[in-house]
Amino acid sequence: MIKAILLAAGESKRLKGENKLVKIYKEKHLINHTLNALHKSKINKVIIVLGYQYKNIKKIIQNNKKNMFVINKNYKNGIASSIKTGLKKISKKDKGFIIIQSDMPFIKISDLNKLYQSIYKKNYLVHALKFKNKVGNPVGFKISILNKFKKIKGNFGAKFMVKRLKKNTNFIKVSSEKIFRDFDYKKDFN
Repeated sequence: MIKAILLAAGESKRLKGENKLVKIYKEKHLINHTLNALHKSKINKVIIVLGYQYKNIKKIIQNNKKNMFVINKNYKNGIASSIKTGLKKISKKDKGFIIIQSDMPFIKISDLNKLYQSIYKKNYLVHALKFKNKVGNPVGFKISILNKFKKIKGNFGAKFMVKRLKKNTNFIKVSSEKIFRDFDYKKDFN
C-alpha cells in the first residue's frame, strides 16, 4: 500500500487573516483541487493532517473512502511536525508514502501515478518530480526511509530529504513547472 500525507495544518500567514485552504479557486475550495487528484490517482489512502482551524477545513473536504484524518496539535512548530503526525498513520507493511501540500491545485493525477509506480518499481529511497533543473513537491519515499524523518524539525520538509539523499533519488520528468505552483497570496487566486 502507498499512502499520501496531505499537509493541511498551516496557518496561511501570508494571506493575512484568511485560511487559503477554504478559499474558492475555480469554483472549488483550494484543498479539494489537490484532494480530487489524490482521490482519482492509484494512491491507496490519503492521510489528511489538519491543525489550524481544523474544524472549518474538515467540513469542506470532499468525502472519500481513501480519506483518513489526523490532527497536529503542534502545527505552530512547522511543517516537520505535520509530516511526523502523518507518519504515525504509515505502517511498516506499507510499500511507501508520498508527502504533498494541500495548496497545489495544478498537480496532475498522471504525475501522482508516476510517483506511485516509481515507489513500487524502482529501488530508490526517494522519488521526486523534476522539470528541467527544478525539483518540486510532492515527493515519494520508500518505507525503509521512515526512521530518517524522526530527526526533522521546524520547516524542513520532503524537499530537504531530496537534497540529503540526492544519490538515492529517482528523478521523474514532468511536462510543466506549473504543477509545482502553490498558493500563498491573494494574487494566486486570480
